Amino acid sequence: MSTSAPEDTGHDRPVVTELRLSAFKSHRGATFALGPLTLLTGGSGTGKSSVLEGLTALGRLACGAELAEVFGTAVRGGAAACVPQGAQPDAQGRRGFRIGCTVTGPVGPVRLDVAVQAEPTLRIVGERLTGAGETLLTTALRDPARRTVQAAWHTAGEVSVTRAPLPDNVLASALLPLRVSGRTDGQRLVLAAAEQLVVALRGVFPVAPRPELMRAPVPHGDGRLRTACDNLSAVLARTEGECATRHAALVNAVRAVCSPPVEGLTVLPAVLPRGDGRAPLDAVIAAVDRGPLGVVPVDRLGDGELRFVALALVLLTGPGVLDVDTSTELLPAGQVLTVLGDGLDLGLDRRQLRELLRLAGMAAARGHIRLLGTVQDPDCAEGLGGVTVARLGEGRRVPAQDTGEAERGTAGSGAGAGAGTAGARRAAEEAGRAEEGCDDAVDTSG
Repeated sequence: MSTSAPEDTGHDRPVVTELRLSAFKSHRGATFALGPLTLLTGGSGTGKSSVLEGLTALGRLACGAELAEVFGTAVRGGAAACVPQGAQPDAQGRRGFRIGCTVTGPVGPVRLDVAVQAEPTLRIVGERLTGAGETLLTTALRDPARRTVQAAWHTAGEVSVTRAPLPDNVLASALLPLRVSGRTDGQRLVLAAAEQLVVALRGVFPVAPRPELMRAPVPHGDGRLRTACDNLSAVLARTEGECATRHAALVNAVRAVCSPPVEGLTVLPAVLPRGDGRAPLDAVIAAVDRGPLGVVPVDRLGDGELRFVALALVLLTGPGVLDVDTSTELLPAGQVLTVLGDGLDLGLDRRQLRELLRLAGMAAARGHIRLLGTVQDPDCAEGLGGVTVARLGEGRRVPAQDTGEAERGTAGSGAGAGAGTAGARRAAEEAGRAEEGCDDAVDTSG
């Protein structure tokens, strides 16, 4: 399947503009063009969550995490569940899956395609990085008895490529800055492309608020918001004290769609027993200032209100506040975060969801945040500009909810060959070569 998204313009910050699930869970030959705000909708079992899991896994791999850690925590069912349904093992008992993405930035479109063997041993057996009309990196498993792959990267000096063994349990593209000297034009191109890829993927932030964990006091100073938003109170204490403008925007958003009256968001002092005889920790708990009704701790709020506060806070902040492992070589203003929200509308009414989309649109317009989420209501973004809605599990074409710049997106179950953005179209020829390089690495024939 393929989806189309509006073309990105106005900045050269690295962003993920396409996700490919060539053979991953229920997806085969699936291509998703990702705009600044992309929503996936469809019935249960159509693979909406799998799309987010694929991008989450690529983000973790770009941070240097090992395969076992990534697919043991970021994907439901682990690596074995990523093998396409009905895939048969080859003569050696091997089965696997393939994923990839395109990152657009100063180098132009840079494509990454990865083939992972899930059985009998979890390992990367093929990887290809392409960009600027060149094959910049390839890896291949030459000796199954060794825990390495043979890597070859573009040099364009006295020799055309440099070859070296690399570990088979980490993403080779993330290791290139440590292995490439940058002495030739070819090596500098490799480094620039790898940096563009890593910067974009390290900005992937899956958010899954858990209201039952957000009601308890948390230690003061725990100020980087985690995926579960369990330390919401400490982060609100930080934003209230450090960023009055964004905090005021959060209060206005909560006031617009949550139970009135809402005069402000603040924190109250609390204590956190440690249970080992030591003195309790200084803690805080968030609270809503309800004016004449007094200050109400968040443990009295409903699940939907808590989820809204957490998601709105994510969309109004950035790398310095969210717990993401972004590049240390770029200032936060030069990075774009890709927020992944599975079940974005869970527990929210339509007004609250549309307010979240409005906040996401404001952040996207500034070039700070992109949003990829799954929702149940396909018409939730009706009339909102800049939002692309793709329906999974349907063979018919679906008009994007946009200002008119978006192409019409497809959300069928067949293989997708086209790309929805200009950058993806420019990379079409490279796409074929990259797929060929990884197709033979893992047998996923049904």
